[in-house]
Amino acid sequence: MRIAEIPSLPGLDEHAAVAHLTGAVAALRSAAAEARPALHGRTLWMINSTEQGGGVAEMLPGMVTLLRECGLDVHWGVIESPDPRFFEFTKRIHNLIHDAGEPEISPEDVALYEEVNRRNALELLRRLKPGDIVAIHDPQPLAMAPLLRERADVHIIWRCHIGLDEHTPRTEAAWRLLQQYTPACDRVIFSAPEYVPESLSERSEIIHPAIDPLAPKNADLSLHAVVCILASSGLTGVGPVVPPPFEHQVERIGFDGRLVKAAQMDEIGLLSRPIVLQVSRWDHLKGFLPLMHAFVRMKALATSETGRARRRALLARLVLAGPAVGAVTDDPEARDVLDTLVRAYVELPPATQEDIAILLLPMESRNENALIVNALQRAASIVAQNSLREGFGLTIAEAMWKRVPVLTSAAAVGPRTQIVDGEHGRLVRDPQDVEELARVLGQMLQQPEERARWARNAQRRAHDEFMIFTQLRRWLEVCREVVEECVRGRA
Repeated sequence: MRIAEIPSLPGLDEHAAVAHLTGAVAALRSAAAEARPALHGRTLWMINSTEQGGGVAEMLPGMVTLLRECGLDVHWGVIESPDPRFFEFTKRIHNLIHDAGEPEISPEDVALYEEVNRRNALELLRRLKPGDIVAIHDPQPLAMAPLLRERADVHIIWRCHIGLDEHTPRTEAAWRLLQQYTPACDRVIFSAPEYVPESLSERSEIIHPAIDPLAPKNADLSLHAVVCILASSGLTGVGPVVPPPFEHQVERIGFDGRLVKAAQMDEIGLLSRPIVLQVSRWDHLKGFLPLMHAFVRMKALATSETGRARRRALLARLVLAGPAVGAVTDDPEARDVLDTLVRAYVELPPATQEDIAILLLPMESRNENALIVNALQRAASIVAQNSLREGFGLTIAEAMWKRVPVLTSAAAVGPRTQIVDGEHGRLVRDPQDVEELARVLGQMLQQPEERARWARNAQRRAHDEFMIFTQLRRWLEVCREVVEECVRGRA
């Protein structure tokens, strides 16, 4: 296990200096004052499986930063495994919870899962002191819980960021495994009520994931800053600009399927064309492939349009962006998913290929990666999150905050928790229905006034419901309750 370094991020005073955030910061400080007596002298350990890639790694730096400013001692630990089969297996568990993959789990799989967790737990035990709180994020580190409970006088919370509102043989197989370890946890936190297994309902809490509005990925950017970031990362040739080029440039899939620097290809048109953008991990559950096919279909349907409607659709471009393959250690399927997408892209006619950009974003610098995503989202006309399954979908909240309308799927709980169809964007019933996707995407492109209304509504909802301050108040409440219940139990 390694202790993650927390990047320098805006603190509470910087958030409070923003007029529309002042009240939320004051409420968080008040909640922290109430919780501090119960949490005094205790360390809160946030444990997950990767420092970069995915929503958990996105949220933890801001959470740790602000909780520390609230007076808590907080550290972030990342589990490690020298055996790649561990993350292959935990990815299978992730997929099973989303009703995908083969439900058979072998004793050998379980033995490896428990052994890797045992080693990481032993490393963590050397750092723990009585009364500490260990918050375990997602299935990868969950098997640590029984050993920690057995050998240390600590409080344990499991935060499960994924789930499904269905019960199938696959989901039951996953929960049969995981529920061997949950009895060691004092409390379990889910992102939505629909995800809570009945056996855990009495010990469960609901906390929505959230974004930090001043973090590099979400901070307000002027038009000048957007242009400079896109130019510095190789995504546009406009210039000259003051900032030097980023050390690590965005890469793009060429027309022949090979990887090249984005700057070596023709302009995408991020600063002038209608842009449909999806930014996600390379995961088959994110629905990249049907979205690409739907975009192609939307273009074909637009040939029957006339005037500005026709021109808007024909000028539109689709940008599919994800992390550089191999940069996210706990996601071993990324290369296969990307390869499948690239094979489909290569088979498209040359003129169609020109309207689609598949981007691999550098991950070496957390700050530069965040700025690139921020600039891409702000350059987009529509942000898509075409997930077949989605625990929550922070990219949706990010787009909402930036006043960009969202196209997403009602089939997944996380997206429909955030987006009301026709209020903050559009929901499709089936993210694999190419015809439905193409039709709704075409409608959105041809409704600029409606897009502006959805964008305003979306930003307001993100401000009210999906900001980090509400999330941290709930974390403080849960931590305080867990400690106080333990104290009462010993009295």
